[in-house]
Amino acid sequence: MDHVDSGAAEEEEHFEDAYDRIPAACTMDLHTSIQETQCALNLVLNNKFSEALELLRPWWKDSMYHSLGYSSILVMQAAMTFEQRDIQLAMSTIKEALNTCQRFRKRSSVVGSLMKRQSERQEEEMHAELCYAECLLQKATLTFIQDENMISFIKGGIKIRTSYQIYKDCQNLLSQQSAGQSDSFTQFEGGVNLGIGSFNLMLSLLPQRILRLLEFIGFSGNRAFGLSQLRDGASSHSLRSILCVLTLLFYHTYVCLILGSGEGNLQEAEALLEPYLQKYPKGSIVLFYAARISALRGHLEKARSLYEQCVSSQQQWKQVHHLCYWELMWTHTYQQEWKQAYQYADLLCRESRWSKAIYVYQKAAILSMMTEDQVKKSGEDLVELFRQVEGLKQRLAGKSIPTEKFAVRKSRRYKSSSPVPLVLPALEMMYVWNGFTIVGKRPDCTEALLVTVETAEEQLRAQSEPSEFHADDSCLVQLLKGLCLKHLDRLLQAELCFTQVLSSENRIRYDHYLIPFSLYELGLIYQQQGDIGKATAHMEKAKSNYKDYSLESRLHFRIHAALGNLKGAQ
Repeated sequence: MDHVDSGAAEEEEHFEDAYDRIPAACTMDLHTSIQETQCALNLVLNNKFSEALELLRPWWKDSMYHSLGYSSILVMQAAMTFEQRDIQLAMSTIKEALNTCQRFRKRSSVVGSLMKRQSERQEEEMHAELCYAECLLQKATLTFIQDENMISFIKGGIKIRTSYQIYKDCQNLLSQQSAGQSDSFTQFEGGVNLGIGSFNLMLSLLPQRILRLLEFIGFSGNRAFGLSQLRDGASSHSLRSILCVLTLLFYHTYVCLILGSGEGNLQEAEALLEPYLQKYPKGSIVLFYAARISALRGHLEKARSLYEQCVSSQQQWKQVHHLCYWELMWTHTYQQEWKQAYQYADLLCRESRWSKAIYVYQKAAILSMMTEDQVKKSGEDLVELFRQVEGLKQRLAGKSIPTEKFAVRKSRRYKSSSPVPLVLPALEMMYVWNGFTIVGKRPDCTEALLVTVETAEEQLRAQSEPSEFHADDSCLVQLLKGLCLKHLDRLLQAELCFTQVLSSENRIRYDHYLIPFSLYELGLIYQQQGDIGKATAHMEKAKSNYKDYSLESRLHFRIHAALGNLKGAQ
């Protein structure tokens, strides 16, 4: 076991990793099982993944918390590797964990009747409900990853509904209990905070039409309530407080950016992360979020240094490296450092199984931004790379992944014997992942991107024989130009660019997504100018008047978030 030199830190690490001090026993009581699982969680946060599994293994078939912890680590690994072997191992472990939890659950199906029995047994039964609900959620996640047919999708949905119902029952049970100061009560409350908070938060992100369907079968989502539950859980001294923190960090640093209208609360994210940075300064999960927050603040150089530290902090889980490579690729892309961005895209193509189609498209898109000489030096065949994309597409739950479908559509241009090159494909993908929100924090990078976009605009204008893609390409360039101008606070010029896209609607042949996305961007500009009525009208038009275009659901998520903000502004 590694021990750091300084006295206080050594004491801390002794405390964090000292699972061998808990004496081996013939039976495992609830309190000790929670303690041991907490030690395993500390090991995970200290990059000691295999030691964490070793600690939990002896009891994982006999203790609900050991089985939950053990399966959680394997599920996390499976979700990151996408390897069939890891997925099957995690699935069989979860089935066993559900059986273990089931043995501790109350025989009656009515959780509320637990109220009548104040005893140690009752405590165990309450915790068994929580652990069972958490395992069900993990099983649903794996079901989505593992299989490609609709039956699995429905099965996953049923598991999620059952889990949600158990959490609601546990919440009712909690409200009827007098708040005790016992550790068991604190731990139960932390579990309810995590489950109810996560469900409310994630459901609140869904567009209205989907939410209406889900409300019909008993789901409901309240964002403010979800956030408050997770904050309560994060500030409690329970096993699940770090899980509440990680859920909030994921929400503020990813969900808000990709599915929302901009960014999450970075101040809150920093405050939540700070104590864990002190406690686990070399923990890869903690370093990863510290890097992500730096990137979102526009501190790209600092972010890169932290991602590199994250990569060198551990070698057991290479998948964490892949997450860092993806982010490093983007930080270089934002600064148009194409050679470095290409190296990370190439590493992902070679090492990660997550989405070969996106990685290969991304690599080709980055190479498209380089000079012919640079492409030659790389030894890559650009046209051949684009042609590979379609064959690499995956299906999840019987459906194609929207960003993969987008990459496949765009790369089809290279199928012909004399392909017409894509225009600024790396910047287009930057927009798809909402990267302009990050670049916008750096006027120097945004100005440099604007120069690149205006050069492409000139080249399109100068074409003597416009191709069949000319109108689409011109509109894409206007959209990208508008985004640069918007982030440079040149709102009137940005408005002109987006309006120009809309006026070309009838000439667009392939990239129909450009119209609803431009309406959405115009709506954001009107919101910035304080014209709430006009902003709302443009958002509603984008939502209601267009169907079956690329990335439609992604835009609907963003519109849902923006309309929520507009209602709050009225």
